[in-house]
Amino acid sequence: MQTLKHYSLIVLFLLLYSCNVSPQAIDYGNDGCHFCKMTIVDKVHAAEIVTNKGKVYKFDASECMINFIQEFDTNEIKLYLSNNYTEPEILIDATKATFLISENVPSPMGAFLTAFKDKSDAEKIQTEKGGKLYTWDQLLTHFNNK
Repeated sequence: MQTLKHYSLIVLFLLLYSCNVSPQAIDYGNDGCHFCKMTIVDKVHAAEIVTNKGKVYKFDASECMINFIQEFDTNEIKLYLSNNYTEPEILIDATKATFLISENVPSPMGAFLTAFKDKSDAEKIQTEKGGKLYTWDQLLTHFNNK
């Protein structure tokens, strides 16, 4: 009976651990981009996807994440995350972010794509640096039409 309780606790622990659907910290300078295979070093433009089962895919730029999801079953994705321009290393919900494409704000893969948690911050940088603002859905359409 004691052995059964022991195995039950192990199984319960494994189930709880394996169902953890949350972001993981990016280890800058060590983690590689799942799409382009470059080492992730840019603390402003990194991105991450978390699947419904908790698998994490890390990217050196939001454009790599967008290119990746064009080849992935998006029904399996729970979280789309991008780093916030005004708070480097802070992942935000990409589906609620405002994105700026400005040639005056370079990103690692050359799409000049930057995410902002607050639209007002994006508008301020747009005023300073130029470019065009996008919502998540507009951004996906933009990349699909390229």
